[in-house]
Amino acid sequence: MRFSPVFYRLSGASLCLLISVSVLKAQTNVDSINNRPNVINTAVPFLRIAPDARSGAMGDAGLALSADANSVFWNTAKLAFAQQQLGVAVTYTPWLRELVNDIYLASLGGYYKINDAQALSFGMRYFSLGSITFTDASGNTLGDFNPREYCVEAGYGRKLANHFSTGLNLGFIYSNLAQGYSVNNVPIKAGKAVKADISFAYNHPAKFGSKIKGEYNIASTIANIGNKITYTESAENKDFLPTNLGLGGGLTLKFDEYNKLTYDLDFNKLLVPTPDSAGDYKNEGVVEGMFKSFGDAPGGFKEEMREITISTGAEYWYKDLFSVRGGYFYENKYKGARQYLTAGLGIKYNVFALDFSYLIPTSSQKNPLDNTLRFTLHFNFAQISQKQAPQDDQNSDD
Repeated sequence: MRFSPVFYRLSGASLCLLISVSVLKAQTNVDSINNRPNVINTAVPFLRIAPDARSGAMGDAGLALSADANSVFWNTAKLAFAQQQLGVAVTYTPWLRELVNDIYLASLGGYYKINDAQALSFGMRYFSLGSITFTDASGNTLGDFNPREYCVEAGYGRKLANHFSTGLNLGFIYSNLAQGYSVNNVPIKAGKAVKADISFAYNHPAKFGSKIKGEYNIASTIANIGNKITYTESAENKDFLPTNLGLGGGLTLKFDEYNKLTYDLDFNKLLVPTPDSAGDYKNEGVVEGMFKSFGDAPGGFKEEMREITISTGAEYWYKDLFSVRGGYFYENKYKGARQYLTAGLGIKYNVFALDFSYLIPTSSQKNPLDNTLRFTLHFNFAQISQKQAPQDDQNSDD
């Protein structure tokens, strides 16, 4: 891949935007009221890639799914309802596998239940962009580089009532796209940021008729609240983190001791200013940009609705040993055009579990995960005793 001065103009955006520009449709921003693309671009977009195969098989829906070791990436609050004492998961996701073989996203997540009401979590995401050859405007080779980005974070989840919990994550982001190189005599440095996530979860048992038991979940998260990132010493050219508001709902039906079915539905919206014709949206503060993001689209309410992505999926378990999953992800064609079906399988045995997911594109727009198989390896330990498990008392206080 060649490196040119265009990097400087886009220096606030992660290099994965450059190599997977088709994902976010990073075209010239024009008013989508005229039915033209007006895509929101941010730094470190790898933070918005589904980091585990279970959610990846359910249309990238994960906010309201049952708690597991990857909850730190979705909604730490729901870990207060986890049924195991300790969980760890490792995920490997190939990236642009149809073109190259050295770009990937790896993640490590886990949690520990302090008691029935509290849980600690940790997570790490590492995005390797392989080996890239940088060149100048004349095509002369400047050297090879291995761009990489990562985020490490820790969280705490706690019940505030029998069925309601909250969570907080704190994390550090490091993005090294071209440190040590210069463009137009401007040195490039690694971008750094700190971020926080605030999450809420509501879990309640339910009955459906006389024989079917289950539960429903409601979840919300504001993720990646943090300072802007820059790759130069200049105070200009700073880019927002992919701050995101997520709302999710899930329903689980337990037909009998052998069969269980879960539905999940997520809505997500970036809390980042929509590009305007004047280009001064980048000068807004983080908090100001979050609030303005609900009504700053040049196309008005119609365009604001276009900025909401929808993820939905279903998961069937047989005897808690084998699962089949499927889902769908939708993004408006003027806001990135990512639209795809997903499918996957899960196998569980004692403390060990393995999940697989596969992405099937449904639009002409290319996706870096097209026809890619990713997998997650889980380890779960120390089942919490029935005395500690959340009570299914319908009359308990909320």
